[in-house]
Amino acid sequence: MTDLHRFQSFDGVSIGYRTLGDGWPTLMLHGFLASAESNWFLPGIAAAVAATGRKIIAPDLRGHGRSDAPTDPAAWPSDVLARDQEALIAHLHLSDYDLVGYSLGARTAVRMLVRGARPRRLVLGGMGDSGLMAAGARAAMFEDSIRHGDAAKDPRAGRRVHAMMAAGGLKPEAMLGVLTSFVATSAAEIAGIDVPTLVVAGQRDDDNGSVEGLAAMMPDARGARVPGDHLSAVMEPALAAEIAGFLGDSGG
Repeated sequence: MTDLHRFQSFDGVSIGYRTLGDGWPTLMLHGFLASAESNWFLPGIAAAVAATGRKIIAPDLRGHGRSDAPTDPAAWPSDVLARDQEALIAHLHLSDYDLVGYSLGARTAVRMLVRGARPRRLVLGGMGDSGLMAAGARAAMFEDSIRHGDAAKDPRAGRRVHAMMAAGGLKPEAMLGVLTSFVATSAAEIAGIDVPTLVVAGQRDDDNGSVEGLAAMMPDARGARVPGDHLSAVMEPALAAEIAGFLGDSGG
């Protein structure tokens, strides 16, 4: 049984989050155009991780799910999603925790570490080297898709993005705000992330660059692949097993 909560972030924006289980706090951050429900709870990943003796804390990122979706560009400063998570950690008085992110959530997790967060363990799902170091290229594709739909440079991407926004009840202005808040991470900053890390993605997922390349850049990381592509991998039991296994190894 999950519990629903809300808190006010650093600038007063209301962020919704869900919790599940008891034990070692584990913050789980979902992907772009998704939600905690679609990335973590529906596929059973949250339940698998909670079963290792953990308390899942899964926010809906600003603009997504049950969280506020401001359309004022001033509500989308650089690194705003990382700042929201810092505010959540402070709100919950967390000093020891693990951090899991998928896609946009993985990018947000990396930005948190660059800004000084110190989780005990880190999982970066659906993320590779170029997705962190050249955030603008991926953002440009999404911006084109959000603004132009069928008329985007890649019409299939435009249709897919519009379908996902419609399914999630997402505001285009808020999604563009997410993109403007992106900050690229340098190779030196990535190399400075020394917590034990699992970098994992689908076999057919190089949307954000190389998993293996990213793992090789970090001093204590290993790369892993599971079946599927960027969107389908979250539904694969193998992804839940990889994440739960990696976190469970630490003894919670």
